[in-house]
Amino acid sequence: MNPNLVRIRERYEELTQLLTDARVLKNPPLLKKYATERSEIEPVVRRIDEYLAARRSVEESEEILRSSADAELKDLAEMELTEAREKVEALESEITRLLVPKDENDQRNTILEIRAGTGGEEAGLFVSDLVRMYRHYVENEGWSMDVLSSHPTGIGGFKEIIFLVTGRGAYSRLKFEAGVHRVQRIPQTEAGGRIHTSAATVAVLPEAREVDVEIDPDDLRIDVFRSSGPGGQSVNTTDSAVRITHIPTGMTVSCQDEKSQHKNRAKALKILRSRLLEARRAEQREAEARQRGEQVGRGDRSEKVRTYNFPQNRVTDHRVGYTRHNLDRFLEGDLDDLIGQLAAADEARRLEHPSPESNPKRKG
Repeated sequence: MNPNLVRIRERYEELTQLLTDARVLKNPPLLKKYATERSEIEPVVRRIDEYLAARRSVEESEEILRSSADAELKDLAEMELTEAREKVEALESEITRLLVPKDENDQRNTILEIRAGTGGEEAGLFVSDLVRMYRHYVENEGWSMDVLSSHPTGIGGFKEIIFLVTGRGAYSRLKFEAGVHRVQRIPQTEAGGRIHTSAATVAVLPEAREVDVEIDPDDLRIDVFRSSGPGGQSVNTTDSAVRITHIPTGMTVSCQDEKSQHKNRAKALKILRSRLLEARRAEQREAEARQRGEQVGRGDRSEKVRTYNFPQNRVTDHRVGYTRHNLDRFLEGDLDDLIGQLAAADEARRLEHPSPESNPKRKG
């Protein structure tokens, strides 16, 4: 039996015992930690038990075929052997899939940052289309979506908008949206009816907790100023807008959507903390890529990931060769089919190139 499977089975039994230990029961954080770990590996343990039972069935059927002289019994054993071998093969594949290292951030909330790229005002309008698309998708999933920061244009678009998506598994699905999204259509402002190409960039960050990223207050420069709307119009008569600069990295975040300086500061810190966490994760991915000797394209936000072609009512995702001709439905938030394919491709990649740090056994 695979040593990894043995270790997982042993760890499961160990956790089962720990959850009845009086010292653990008196320590709620430790109790929660052990209970969470046990629930995470329980599906694997169940499949391991089924796998071992199927292996025993194979061995028993092979023994009957070797030793029995009863033709009817041997025919029955032959049938059972075929079924058991098929089950063993299926369970081996499923266990391998279950053992693929999970992204530790998959169950976190998500910060989406959408920015207008090439295309001027049309790019800003495309950002609005993407925002509506994600709002529909978030509603379909039963999650919630709150704007953290926005910089609208004068004609209904956005130069930039950042929002928080709250819901279990939000990051596990939305992380595949990161990259450059390209639109091809006739702009509202185009009198000649020519098709223009514009773009928007989507960044997807797992929401960082304070324990994930410690920020030294001395590393921050905080400026306050008066909020303004599109076209420079004043939306607030007090200095409630906040700009936070992280001096060591030069990262800058501005928030002005709230009338309260305190709320804008809290939102800006949330965004900054998540950007710092993502920068750390990007460094780790690059280090792993160098160890594997390959280029990790999915981490490059300059990479074009999807094209929205309005004249042909077509959407194409260039990463998995996915095309459909009901762009209107796609923009209503019907993303599940594509995201499922992207998740499957990502799982296959991680099976082929597992993280060097992945280890199915965790220490208590």
